[in-house]
Amino acid sequence: MNNPVRFFIADIHLADNQPAVDHFDITAGFLSFLKQLPNQCELYILGDLFDYWVGDDVQSILYNQIADALKELSLRHIKKFFVHGNRDFLIGKHYAKRCDMNLLSDINCLVNQNKNIVFLHGDLLCIDDPQYQKFRKIMHKKWLQKLFLLLPLKIRLKIATKLRKESSQHNQIKSETIMDVNPKAVIDMMIANNASIMVHGHTHKPATHHLYINDEPATRIVLGAWHDGISYIKQEKNSATLELYNHSFK
Repeated sequence: MNNPVRFFIADIHLADNQPAVDHFDITAGFLSFLKQLPNQCELYILGDLFDYWVGDDVQSILYNQIADALKELSLRHIKKFFVHGNRDFLIGKHYAKRCDMNLLSDINCLVNQNKNIVFLHGDLLCIDDPQYQKFRKIMHKKWLQKLFLLLPLKIRLKIATKLRKESSQHNQIKSETIMDVNPKAVIDMMIANNASIMVHGHTHKPATHHLYINDEPATRIVLGAWHDGISYIKQEKNSATLELYNHSFK
C-alpha cells in the first residue's frame, strides 16, 4: 500500500486492576479502538502504552490480552510500531515479537512530500527539567538495564513502585512550564530532521500548535493521555488531525 492511513497514539497507561475513569474502562476502550482501525493502516504507539514495565518475563492477563489484540491486527494487514516512553522503556524484543510490532528508536521520521513528519514520545523535548533529563540518561544506559532485568521480579517491582512514587512527589512541586517541552528544542529537532510536522505525547496536553520555521509554516501535534479521554492522530495524504473524544467514545 503506497499511502497507508497512519494512526498515532500515546500515554494509554494501561495497568492491572486499573480503576475506571468516569465509568470508562481504559483497557476495554483501547481494545475497542484497535478493533475499529481500518484494514491495511499503520499504528504508531509513541510510548507509555503501559503505566510501568519491569521486564518481558512478567506474565499477566493484561499483558497477554494486549499482545494478542495487537498481534491480531496483523491478520488485517495493520503494521504496528512502538517508540518507548518514560514508563515502559524496558519493553523488549520478546514482547514486541509477541505483539508482532516493530520497535523504533527514540526519534523517527516519515516522509511527507518534500518534508518529514518527526515523531517521538516527547520527554526528550523537556530540557527545562535537567533533573529528569539526568535521570533519563542514567536509566537508558544499556548495562544498567541489563543488571536491573537480572534482579528477581519482586525486587524489580519494589524498585519500580518506589521510583514512581518519588516521581509523582517531585512532579507535584515542579511548575508546568518546567515539565512542558522547550520551544527551541522543538524547532531545533524539526530543523535537524527536515520536518514540517512533529507528533509527540508525554506532556498530557493535547493540542495542535502552529508555528513558523525559517519563514515556513510548521505544525506540532500533541497527543493526550487516555485517562483524560480518547486521543489519537490520524494522518493521511498531506494532513494530520488530532482527534479527541470524551470517555463516552465507542
